[in-house]
Amino acid sequence: MKRFADRLLNRSMAFLHDVLMIPLAWLGAYLLRFNLEAVPQWFLQQGLYMLLLVVPVQAVIFWLFGLYRGVWRFASLPDMIRIGKAVLAGTLAVTLLIWLFRDFAGVPRSVPLLYAILLMVFLSVPRMVYRFIKDQRGRNSTGQRVLIVGAGRAGEMLARDLLRDEGQAWLPVAFVDDDPGKQGRDIHGIRVMGRCEQLPEICRRLAVDLVLLAVPSATKRQMQQIVEQVEQTGLPFRTLPPLKELMSGNVRIDQVREVQIDDLLGRDPVALDWHAIEAGLAGRSVLVTGAGGSIGSELCRQLASLPIDSLVLVENSEYNLFRIERELSEQVPGLHVVPLLVDITETGIMERIFDRYRPRVVFHAAAYKHVPLLEQHVREAVRNNILGTRNVALAADHWGAEEFVLISSDKAVNPANVMGTTKRAAEIYCQNLDARSLTNFITVRFGNVLGSTGSVVPLFREQIERGGPVTVTDPGMERYFMTTREACQLIMQASVLGEGGEIFVLDMGRPIRIQYLAEQMIRLSGKKPGEDIEIEYTGLRPGEKLFEELFHEKEALLPTAHEKILLARHRTVSWEELNRALDTAERACSRYDCRMLEEILDQLVPERTTNPAQQGCRLANEQENDE
Repeated sequence: MKRFADRLLNRSMAFLHDVLMIPLAWLGAYLLRFNLEAVPQWFLQQGLYMLLLVVPVQAVIFWLFGLYRGVWRFASLPDMIRIGKAVLAGTLAVTLLIWLFRDFAGVPRSVPLLYAILLMVFLSVPRMVYRFIKDQRGRNSTGQRVLIVGAGRAGEMLARDLLRDEGQAWLPVAFVDDDPGKQGRDIHGIRVMGRCEQLPEICRRLAVDLVLLAVPSATKRQMQQIVEQVEQTGLPFRTLPPLKELMSGNVRIDQVREVQIDDLLGRDPVALDWHAIEAGLAGRSVLVTGAGGSIGSELCRQLASLPIDSLVLVENSEYNLFRIERELSEQVPGLHVVPLLVDITETGIMERIFDRYRPRVVFHAAAYKHVPLLEQHVREAVRNNILGTRNVALAADHWGAEEFVLISSDKAVNPANVMGTTKRAAEIYCQNLDARSLTNFITVRFGNVLGSTGSVVPLFREQIERGGPVTVTDPGMERYFMTTREACQLIMQASVLGEGGEIFVLDMGRPIRIQYLAEQMIRLSGKKPGEDIEIEYTGLRPGEKLFEELFHEKEALLPTAHEKILLARHRTVSWEELNRALDTAERACSRYDCRMLEEILDQLVPERTTNPAQQGCRLANEQENDE
């Protein structure tokens, strides 16, 4: 109520000011007409008499033109334009009335023109002076001194919002921008001081406390270069979201956020064909295995945004299944969601699920993926990643699913670990089953997913929060990275592009050194690597490689309809030998015979690099020896 009263009072005061300016401008026009000398008595009387017409007409037009919807504190060019229109309309109305009823008797013909000029000045200048005074008071505040990187539209709007902020927590003092045309220019009274490469020097000279990055259209590489310059200052920094996330036309203070690690890594996000994805999945029932995992849950969220018929969630973790089912039910209440607490390795369970729900599209995300851990658990890796995949794939084939998308990993290429070997074996099985099935079996292969369960990003974040050290296995280790959202869009895109038997590989740009990732995460936390938080090198763990590959040398890459998605041709194997090997693996799993499983993996994936120190199923073998 008090806020409404204050607003009404402010509007009333502004209206009163403008009404008082009308007679001042009208009589001033007479004074100018007679060269600032005494106005003849008769003309002065007629001028005063005409105020009975001029004031009410002009006041009504002021109100009709919305002069009091704006606030003097934020007076800007649109307000000046609105004032100009109101003054012009009022002058034309008054002139027309004087001509109709008085034929300009006692009103010199130059008076309306002079009146319009004076009234425009009398209304505009007080507003601009008031804003200038308010801005100067704000600039004398004790808020943090801010330098804005980027003097484009986003930077201009951000600076304007900062100057309007009543709390004045952040005070913009300068811009930097690489555009030569903007050098030395002023934006809202703030100078563009130089190029981004001069940023450290400018920050020292102006005693800057904080750097704001207002370059939402910058590529990942450009963002990396800017951040490298900012890091030389040792100052904290914030950024605006990427351009695609700025949905409104305005940039506001509340959109400024911490720079995130995925702002700096990899390549620019791939824009996928959402129309084709929607057309390909609309009206179809979809089943997702591993629905509660990092990839599976994000995949379910994106599928839920499409007009699919139903979504069957298959998950063996009770909590993960509960969490994703509740989230989808709250966010998309109209979607038919079926949560199933299921272990895909159980013989026959997938047959019953496919018989009952008849999914048309299957996304197989269920897998064990922690590399060093699976080196100790060969049986579990084979049982889940290979035999579980076979169970789901055969059910999809038997019950006539149209598409089966296997989510694989770059670790399946020339694998040096159990995890990669089992994923490669799963790829081989699905590719060769495709040739014997009406179901289209498609494989999607990509690198590391930022923030997924077990990945280095959450691990590094935990280590940084504890004060370090951050553990890196080797300073030369490199990995490909992508976001979870992008990975899931790739999966859905592949389901539309695929015709069966393909391996789709995303063009992931340049690999990122894990050491660089660790250093960047430490800096983004406001600390310095090697000083505040140490980086400790621990050596390669069992099954790890320095470099990952996205395709095998014999998998000839071909282009697809999407420029960022490549196609790797698969290699055929004997179907009978493959099934015999998997049947033997199933019996070996039931006997906990890990030596046999190792032999089968070597048979299935001959390019596998074995680790002599590997101790798969150690506990099981020790128990067997004890017996």
